[in-house]
Amino acid sequence: MEERTRAYLRGRFGDYYRRADLTPPPDANEREWGYIPWTEGPGTTMVRHESLLDVGTIDSFLERERPRHVYFSAGRYDDPSASSMSEKGWRGSDLVFDLDADHLPSVELGEDSYAEMLAKCKDALLRLLDFLERDFGFEDLTVVFSGGRGYHVHVRDESVFELERDARREIVDYVRGIGLEFDALIDEEAVGGEAGRTSPAQKRTLSTEGGWSKRALDHIVSFTDELLAMDEDAAIERLREFENVGEGKATAALNAARTNRGQIRQGNIDVHSAFVQIAKILMADVVAADNAPIDEPVTTDTNRLIRLPGSLHGGSGLAVRRIDRDALADFDPLVDAVPDTFRGHDITVEVTEGGPVELDGDSFTLSEGNRTVPEHLGVFLMARGRAEKGPEA
Repeated sequence: MEERTRAYLRGRFGDYYRRADLTPPPDANEREWGYIPWTEGPGTTMVRHESLLDVGTIDSFLERERPRHVYFSAGRYDDPSASSMSEKGWRGSDLVFDLDADHLPSVELGEDSYAEMLAKCKDALLRLLDFLERDFGFEDLTVVFSGGRGYHVHVRDESVFELERDARREIVDYVRGIGLEFDALIDEEAVGGEAGRTSPAQKRTLSTEGGWSKRALDHIVSFTDELLAMDEDAAIERLREFENVGEGKATAALNAARTNRGQIRQGNIDVHSAFVQIAKILMADVVAADNAPIDEPVTTDTNRLIRLPGSLHGGSGLAVRRIDRDALADFDPLVDAVPDTFRGHDITVEVTEGGPVELDGDSFTLSEGNRTVPEHLGVFLMARGRAEKGPEA
């Protein structure tokens, strides 16, 4: 990035911060603060181990420094400005989750557009929130668009505050479905049998109430419905695609599904041994489809620095936007995170990497060279390294 580009972006970030009304996190004075300035060169320099006593109020700090990126710690400390973690005096931490589109299995890098990547990341976010709200019952959640490639969720329920790394690792394993065993999801109930004469049979069911058991059941029911919509030959051929399932087992599983469809919907998968085998095989698909592919080290790290909501992302020029839970379905990051400060003006940029761009509800196809573009588009291109600031007439 050329010096003229850095100077322009730093100046316009300052204009944004002079008008912005940011809400700091709870207990902001107990947190470590860090930021990345607009320094020269390909690398980045992180300034950290700062406290509000060092930087002043958030508003005055941002107006003065106009940083490229700004962060605060998930942890709260006795002395947040101490230069080593051992000297800070850890009190507790928010439980933070980070979803990054670049790391999602469903994203095809080089194929998906930026907008498509963010849409897939939003789908993953909704799965994560389902775990946090329904399975864990967390209530104090803050959902944030990161300003870049994904979303953050901050959990501040009192129950998580003092959790250490091992406990946070267990939460990670749960939402990722790591080590999830099908048999552990099964409820067994003794049915039938006559007292003193015959032993009761064991009825095995999946819960219809929630958790991974309900997710597994939903997947099995969906697969069963698809199977029964096929003609018999196609259905048997589909079942034979599974490992160790021959024609006999496929036929038995299909017949069991056909005659026990209602029972299966109620969670009773023990309709035939061949059907149970198919259900177990499907477990891998359940985890792949329903897990939340979070960035695991972020959640387990009690000292993690995370982006400040309301700040600007220096790699996109978009705002790190807090999202009301009931507004999430309609949230469009490439529209709703465009700062008003950068709207309503045209600037000249030298496009160094042409191609398509989607932003603020518009689609652009840019060729290389000097171009006059809406400022919010120019800031986006410069921040992402696709343009330099061009000369103004």
